[in-house]
Amino acid sequence: MTYRRWIVVGMAVAVVGVLVAGFAIVNGTFSPRDYVQDRYTRAASRDIGRQAVAYTSSKSPTQVANDLTDAWRPADRYVDGSGVYLRYDDDSVVILPIAAGSVILLENMSTAYPRYHSIVGSYWGWGRGSTVRGGGPGSGK
Repeated sequence: MTYRRWIVVGMAVAVVGVLVAGFAIVNGTFSPRDYVQDRYTRAASRDIGRQAVAYTSSKSPTQVANDLTDAWRPADRYVDGSGVYLRYDDDSVVILPIAAGSVILLENMSTAYPRYHSIVGSYWGWGRGSTVRGGGPGSGK
């Protein structure tokens, strides 16, 4: 009886996995970066060098952030009067207000953290789920 139960549980897990994979393939969003690229308008004139790729939306920064975080939960989120700052494993999504909505900046964490450190400081907690080493004595060893 136990053997049969494990087969049923294994098949159920496999079916759920296939459904999740199928959903991701149909929606075409495998990351927060893909989500933004699929839903917002590319705005190359607002890029910051080669590091931060810009998109625009007619929605407010809060609305864009809520849409994105409903689909992809960030590791950290910081909000202040200047905008919404989302940290994911490898990427950051910074959503800033503009006159007609928002500008959404996609950037690798390796360049985003130094750029926005004065704003996000310790709010983007490097110690929680991050692969970056550093900190106090003995850390990262």
